[in-house]
Amino acid sequence: MIRLAVRVHRAHAELVLAELLELAPGGVEEVDGGAEVVEYAVYGSPGELPTLPDLQAAAGEQLVEISTSEIPEDWQERWRRFHRPTLIEAPRGGDPAESSPPDLYVRPPWETPASDPDGRVQDIVIDPGQAFGTGAHATTRLCLALLLELAAHERPAGPLLDVGTGSGLLAIVAARLGFEPVLGLDHERESVEAASENAARNAVDVEVRRFDLRSQPLPLLEDEGNPRAPVVVANLLRPLLLELEGRMAHAPAHLLAGGLLREEADEVAGAFAARLGLRERERRESGDWAALWLLAA
Repeated sequence: MIRLAVRVHRAHAELVLAELLELAPGGVEEVDGGAEVVEYAVYGSPGELPTLPDLQAAAGEQLVEISTSEIPEDWQERWRRFHRPTLIEAPRGGDPAESSPPDLYVRPPWETPASDPDGRVQDIVIDPGQAFGTGAHATTRLCLALLLELAAHERPAGPLLDVGTGSGLLAIVAARLGFEPVLGLDHERESVEAASENAARNAVDVEVRRFDLRSQPLPLLEDEGNPRAPVVVANLLRPLLLELEGRMAHAPAHLLAGGLLREEADEVAGAFAARLGLRERERRESGDWAALWLLAA
């Protein structure tokens, strides 16, 4: 097993990370390199890793150093330490009589469930495999927080479409919250397999299909007369979100769009508003990342 590390200047590290995730959808490890530098690392056999020219292009002028090293026999334990549990707290209403969605405890299968004496935590088990979306990255956490916010304000009983489902995390949480039917789409075969296995692991009914956003019509958005307009969640990077906007035949009831850098959020919100009439309900930010909750006017 090989560890391929890219050291970049901290000031623009999140920009580089966005590019690296395109090259390494299985996940990128982040290591603090001090005040000026951040190190990102990917693991795999030589044929599975991004090439050096691709990495250099992704890092651009922020590149400090690229290095490779062989991983000792405990690499599996290192990989497990990289994937840690994440707690996403649900919004709490002012009226204690009102029902509210549960907190989410997203963990890999080798971690123990959260202590939950009050029964307010949903245990979500995600084996990352080779798919993106374990709850650890800011983009995923922001989308989960908006999904909980949506469930707190809108009774989750209709269809939901997860575009770029990755590990299936957002689709699985949606099914736990009461959305149905839930359909996850992804272009990568490994993601379809991982999402299907994770749905079974969490005992939820989620259909997962392999899908090419650039050439196939979006399911659940084909029929303008459908009385139950779906919720769409899309934790994608900016170019794919703009592609999604162009491929939507009709506006969804709600769109939760993640994977955006802060400076990209206005452009994406404006594109969905101009063509589909979606208006911004809420925006969440964490570090350099942002996520949008857009809804039909």
